[in-house]
Amino acid sequence: RGLWDRTANETAWTALLGTSRGGPDVSPYAAPARATDLSGLPPAYLDVGSAETFRDETVTYASRLWAAGGRAELHVWPGAFHGFDTLAPKAALSRTARAARLHWLRRLFAR
Repeated sequence: RGLWDRTANETAWTALLGTSRGGPDVSPYAAPARATDLSGLPPAYLDVGSAETFRDETVTYASRLWAAGGRAELHVWPGAFHGFDTLAPKAALSRTARAARLHWLRRLFAR
């Protein structure tokens, strides 16, 4: 349980896709994980908590970007749940996560 758990995720997908949810004809524009070609995408910053619903799919997405020749920076924050940095903004891990995002942006725009 957290701010966004498996039940909330299933409810959101059903609200978006209705009876098409999980079916073969869902567009990658509605469900980006269904995209088959990830080449040519801009650099990506991905961060996720180790204890959140989206952990595995975020790691898989980063791996797919790398396999397609893309640039991605991935952070998996130990023990963190979805929205950890908003719920506990003063926690050391939240501050570290925000600093990492800002550092990535500065490096990206400095190129």
